[in-house]
Amino acid sequence: MYRTLRTWMVAALAAVCTVPAVASAQNVTTKDKKPMKNIVQVAVEAGSFNTLVAAVKAAGLVETLSGPGPFTVFAPTDAAFAKLPAGTLDALLADKERLTSVLTYHVVSGKVMAADIIKSNGARAKTVNGLPLDIVVRDGKVYVSGVNVVTADVQASNGVIHVIDAVLLPQAAPVPAGR
Repeated sequence: MYRTLRTWMVAALAAVCTVPAVASAQNVTTKDKKPMKNIVQVAVEAGSFNTLVAAVKAAGLVETLSGPGPFTVFAPTDAAFAKLPAGTLDALLADKERLTSVLTYHVVSGKVMAADIIKSNGARAKTVNGLPLDIVVRDGKVYVSGVNVVTADVQASNGVIHVIDAVLLPQAAPVPAGR
């Protein structure tokens, strides 16, 4: 039975909160019988996600993103982090709570492949931090909250990575009137 993208998104926060701290990637193998690597291992080996990996470590999310998932990660490259205004990355790294919020804004519960994303054109996918991402297909390209997906469907044992060309920054929650 086809589970909609929206159904996967609704369970996002609950899924991460219940993920066991340690999981083995040994149960999933590639065609040549080698164990498939988890999301963190794939990011480390790619060599173009050094800033993301450092941020994940600083936020204490390595064990979670190495866990069984499945997760969909919209992963900004080092070049994407370099586009942030001066001082932004340093400020994030100095504020673990805000850093965690930004990083979990890049993660959706479930394994959402490119074909699912294209089918959901116009959907609002709920991220692990609880805020939605807007998904739009325009001129044959997929945009997640205005950010271009440059490479899709990078497989990992515990989910999938979609490479993006900018860092997604969640909007701050509105302050109620009278405060």
